[in-house]
Amino acid sequence: MEATSKTKHTTKYLELSIQISLSGLSFCVLDRSKLEIITLKHIDFKKHETPFQLVQHLQSLFKIEAALQEEFSSVQIIHVNELSTLVPKALFSENHLADYLKFNSKILKTDYITFDTIESNDTVNVYVPYVNVNNFIYDHFGSFTYKHYSTILIESVLQLEKNNPLPKLYLHIDINHFDIICVNNGQLQLFNTFEYTTKEDFIYYVLFTIEQLKLSPETVELVFIGQILKHDELYEIAYTYVRHISFGKRKNNFTFKQQPQTQHAEFVLLNSF
Repeated sequence: MEATSKTKHTTKYLELSIQISLSGLSFCVLDRSKLEIITLKHIDFKKHETPFQLVQHLQSLFKIEAALQEEFSSVQIIHVNELSTLVPKALFSENHLADYLKFNSKILKTDYITFDTIESNDTVNVYVPYVNVNNFIYDHFGSFTYKHYSTILIESVLQLEKNNPLPKLYLHIDINHFDIICVNNGQLQLFNTFEYTTKEDFIYYVLFTIEQLKLSPETVELVFIGQILKHDELYEIAYTYVRHISFGKRKNNFTFKQQPQTQHAEFVLLNSF
């Protein structure tokens, strides 16, 4: 989704991507001329914030981070929330955005609803962005683009698995929620998001999903991406019940001034360019 242009960027080769949620934010600066990530930072909030407080965090961040004082050839915002749903393109109409969302999300009459198109899957991702965040970024930069994080996540996984004939489950881990993306024969079979507070919550949802998809814990492969390390409690409990577990890798070939902790960390943010 592209915001209306306010000013024309006349800059070098720096691109900025910011991923923002109620629990934290990450930002990344790419030098396109060198394909080098020159800045990559993640900030966890101490508590679950409100959309109003998100802007306050951004305002503070832009004051103290020298990397954000640069001019950028492109700016992208990635909205992370549960207010989204996938609609087959053949059934989609812009006149019914609220109707698509109201069945699985709590939305208000005043919510602004928009959508991303996922060409590789012939679906449309309908969602509610943080409008006040978009307004702040527009006031600061002028022209920018924005997407829902699940759009980038689904597109990235489909690209990685387009030639794989076997079923595979990707688990994208965040602080208080995780996403399950099931791909079979290169096609998206399922995308769902679950909130969890304990490792028992987590494994229940994973095993329930495997059962509902008529897959077997003995044969299906789980691929972890996002905020998880080997021997974390979520990894350990999954390894107890599922035979084949691995960690994913990003599809890009960027170099880094400072290497991220793993190949699967900041999976969405680093696949947004």
